[in-house]
Amino acid sequence: SGKSTYAATLEAAGMVRLSFDVELWRRGERPLTASRAMLLAVDADLKARLVALAGEGRDVVLDLTFATRAIRAQWRALLEPLGLVPETVYFDVPPQVLAERLRARADSGADDVVLTAEQLARHLAEFEPPTPQEGPLRILGRNAGEPGAPTR
Repeated sequence: SGKSTYAATLEAAGMVRLSFDVELWRRGERPLTASRAMLLAVDADLKARLVALAGEGRDVVLDLTFATRAIRAQWRALLEPLGLVPETVYFDVPPQVLAERLRARADSGADDVVLTAEQLARHLAEFEPPTPQEGPLRILGRNAGEPGAPTR
């Protein structure tokens, strides 16, 4: 959708970027084939790093899918004790654009993992778009992740 490109831009501007895919790749694992135990270990590590960094006053961008409201609520709850309210950035990208971007990937790194059409279809079927009722929300449009992309 453009989320990793956008997160990398924020990282270049000084934020700390936390990414499941990057962390799995660093550990020698493939994001789509990692074991449940590895996924749980990375999840716990990233959550601990988020809390520590936020507690130090650091700006953090989470380069994660956040596919469901429940997952977003879990991560948001980690910051509540610190008095922080995170902003959700949602990339409103049509499915055909997602498919085109995935076909262009080369599977050469953590931000370039190839998904099959079936994996994309499963993700789209399970995805729950965020709503303003969940907290601050920024929606980026059809050119999400590109400099100067429209927002609404």
